Amino acid sequence: MAKQTITVIKGDGIGPSIIDSALEILKAAGCDFDYEFVDAGLAALEKTGELLPQDTVDTIARNKITLKGPLTTPVGEGFTSINVTLRKQFGLYANVRPVKSFVGTKARYDDIDIITIRENTQGMYSGAGQIVSEDGNEAEAKSIITREGAEKIVTFAYELAVREGRKKVTAVHKANILKSTSGLFLKVAREVAERYPQIESNEMIVDATCMKLVMTPEEFDVIVTTNLFGDILSDLCAGLVGGLGMAPGANIGEDAAIFEAVHGSAPDIAGKNLANPTSVILASIQMLEHLDMGDTAERIRSAVADVIKSGDRTTRDLGGSHGTTDFTQSVIDRL
Repeated sequence: MAKQTITVIKGDGIGPSIIDSALEILKAAGCDFDYEFVDAGLAALEKTGELLPQDTVDTIARNKITLKGPLTTPVGEGFTSINVTLRKQFGLYANVRPVKSFVGTKARYDDIDIITIRENTQGMYSGAGQIVSEDGNEAEAKSIITREGAEKIVTFAYELAVREGRKKVTAVHKANILKSTSGLFLKVAREVAERYPQIESNEMIVDATCMKLVMTPEEFDVIVTTNLFGDILSDLCAGLVGGLGMAPGANIGEDAAIFEAVHGSAPDIAGKNLANPTSVILASIQMLEHLDMGDTAERIRSAVADVIKSGDRTTRDLGGSHGTTDFTQSVIDRL
């Protein structure tokens, strides 16, 4: 069998150090991958004058699986978000953000296990119809939902629930006010739900969802929603387990998948060996599961959980006093 080649984008700020950590852990767990390293973000801009060079796009297309660190898009300079560009370019319609409690984190809850599945290419983030009037007093943006887009994302959520032995899918919407776009999403979600009688189906308005997530998060299992709501809810869920440092993300399409740390590039601590690499390690676990390497994924997850629980060489945000390299070695020692 041919070796799996993975595209690696180390990213900006703390990206290179946390990606190196994840790659060392994958190696220690016995993963025999080939890697092709390419640039995007500020690192690419400095070298090539482009945030997303064609060579990077071609490599992602060729290898189909990508592991990436956080990227910086310069703010207010007319640059489109690189993440949005990648999602559109490769049709990465499903954004999968699991959060799971780890004993030893400074989190408010200790039994969270929720997956947020967010439609990644439509809704308010489609970028369509963004207009600001000449006098600067009025702005407009369009939200676009298609039946095909809604059906794809809701079906993806139910298929994931079946595959992972999940019990319940909650479709989150605002159809009471946004009767057209959210209304269509909800209508399609109800239709798809009927095909999966073995899964409990629930629907909830987005504002009520936020309140319930904070008060009774145990009510949730899999959440499926549109782009803007999913962006907000997935960060809220990350807050339930200790923040973005504990939350990975996957962007999945028909032909390609990109696995990433969902936090920013934290330039203030870049190069100081301080960053917690957990988010991108968990993203590499998602990648392994996507590649049907569940046993290896579980070994790494158990090792990370034990490091955090025992407080052995943990980083400052986890209550320890160690850096990225010590934390990485602590995980490797358990593999």
